[in-house]
Amino acid sequence: MESQNLTQNSISNAVKSALIFLGTGCSNTVPFGLCLVQPSDPPCHVCYQALSVPPEQNPNYRCNTSLLIDYCESDEKHSYILIDIGKTFREQVLRWFTFHKIPRLDSIILSHEHADAVLGLDDIRAVLPFSPTNNIDPIPIYLSQFTMESVAMRFPYLTKKNLREGQKIRRVAAQLDWNIIEEDCQRPFVASGVKFVPLPVMHGEGYICLGFLFGEKSRVAYISDVSRIPASTEYVISKAGAGQLDLLILDASRKYGLPGAHFTLSQSLEAVKRLYPKQALFTGMGHELDHYKDNEFLAEWSKREGILVQLAHDGLRIPIDM
Repeated sequence: MESQNLTQNSISNAVKSALIFLGTGCSNTVPFGLCLVQPSDPPCHVCYQALSVPPEQNPNYRCNTSLLIDYCESDEKHSYILIDIGKTFREQVLRWFTFHKIPRLDSIILSHEHADAVLGLDDIRAVLPFSPTNNIDPIPIYLSQFTMESVAMRFPYLTKKNLREGQKIRRVAAQLDWNIIEEDCQRPFVASGVKFVPLPVMHGEGYICLGFLFGEKSRVAYISDVSRIPASTEYVISKAGAGQLDLLILDASRKYGLPGAHFTLSQSLEAVKRLYPKQALFTGMGHELDHYKDNEFLAEWSKREGILVQLAHDGLRIPIDM
């Protein structure tokens, strides 16, 4: 697939690290099943195109939102850090792990406990080493206490449990190391050698989701599910606050409609104008957004506002100097 024309100033032969978009769709994914089984008149153009063209050739085909960080240290050792592991994780492994030659996962970070961010945990065993005695190093997972409690209820066989006296540990193929992180911009954590700053945002009023700021040479903020960015978080990632981002990856779920649990396209653009990153990519799109038509609109917006903004797509790989 053709790469979008982003982060071009930082791309060079020396750049080894990269961001890989495993999924850029909403929870329902695209194509949306209802558009196919109960088609409208005229039918949904985006969903029908997504069905009729092979997904690897079609940027309107979107799995659940997920980002893979391929971090290359100075000694050329690669670490693979996954942000969110949703309902479509198995499909993403088959399509993009193989395409980009991703051999494993080293760490997982969860933004929140909704189905499109965590339900792929059951499939994690597909990309972890197997040992009949499970004498393998566990993979660390970083998540908030609230998310941990929800995950423990859904996946008791993957989480640690208090054992009764004399009870043997029941082994499963996946060995996971659960690490609680704070919903606080002042409490960073390190995953596979990369420092992450939690970015609490509202995902519908009364519900906190985490975005993440990372990168030393290039500052990247990833905010996949948001309806409002609190002032304290906005300060950390704005040019007028703690410093300009090199890349902002931001939720843009719908094209139209009243404000809800996700930014609409117009809200995302307003946020980009306030934060003023050097460049921005939108993710989490539903079927209202057409990759080709809306990127034409965003190209005109970018010229007018002086900030390069585009829709991301599944499989997109962005080389970045971290």
